[in-house]
Amino acid sequence: MQKIINFLDKIGEKIGVLVSWIAALLAVVIGLDVIARYIFKFTYVWIIEIEIYLFGMLFLLASGYTFKYGKHVRVDVFYNKLSKKGKAWVDLLGGAFLLIPWCYVVIVSSWYYGLSSFMIGESSPQPGGLPALYVLKFCITLGFVFLSLQGLSNMLKSIQTIFNKDQ
Repeated sequence: MQKIINFLDKIGEKIGVLVSWIAALLAVVIGLDVIARYIFKFTYVWIIEIEIYLFGMLFLLASGYTFKYGKHVRVDVFYNKLSKKGKAWVDLLGGAFLLIPWCYVVIVSSWYYGLSSFMIGESSPQPGGLPALYVLKFCITLGFVFLSLQGLSNMLKSIQTIFNKDQ
């Protein structure tokens, strides 16, 4: 079980490093857009759309990495007061009955959403906008795949905690 956890965590870590480069690229693009807009008094629709695409990719693709480090949104009304095993039970049951099923629904529906966009060659509705809107739509699927893999790793860690006799 530990080998599977290590493998899934390694995937999440590699994706996190890769996505961090998207954040750097986004900062550069926004900086160039600001310079062009306020110094040279012009901008292009495709630059604004690149910013939107990169932000969307960053948000979606980093969800598993964020979950791995517990930086996601969590309602901690009772969770903080639970024991380590109690937290593991909440994480296991939440993963099994909420996270994984929801990820499955989004993966399946977004796959067809992206595929239909690809089949019609969907591009930006804006004049001068970017082609290949389906790339961003497929990032929804990919982001939820990464989130479900990290959720599976978290569930396996919870099982280890629950069955660990030392705690």
